[in-house]
Amino acid sequence: QVQLVESGGGLVQPGGSLRLSCAASGSIFRIYVMGWYGQAPGKERELVAHTTNNGATEYGDAVKGRVTISRDHAKCTIYLQMNSLKPEDTAVYYCNLTQLVYNYWGQGTQITVSS
Repeated sequence: QVQLVESGGGLVQPGGSLRLSCAASGSIFRIYVMGWYGQAPGKERELVAHTTNNGATEYGDAVKGRVTISRDHAKCTIYLQMNSLKPEDTAVYYCNLTQLVYNYWGQGTQITVSS
């Protein structure tokens, strides 16, 4: 089993910044992908960003150029720096870890972008 603990959500004004963290623990294999997905009310969960063991990254179209994902391998932790936040970024953000056929999710952290 894998446990994911997220932190860093909250209320921010448009144009502001936030940094999310997700720490993984448990039975983590050598090769895995970690990332963030966002789910706005009434919408499907969508990729925000993910990163692989070799440092490759992928970003969702809605956030390209505004977010950066980074990874601390030793701590099994990923970070998501979000800048120039927009009201449409308001969503619950879920941390994800995928290894082999196993898919794990965090409990989610709310980000609300509003003035």
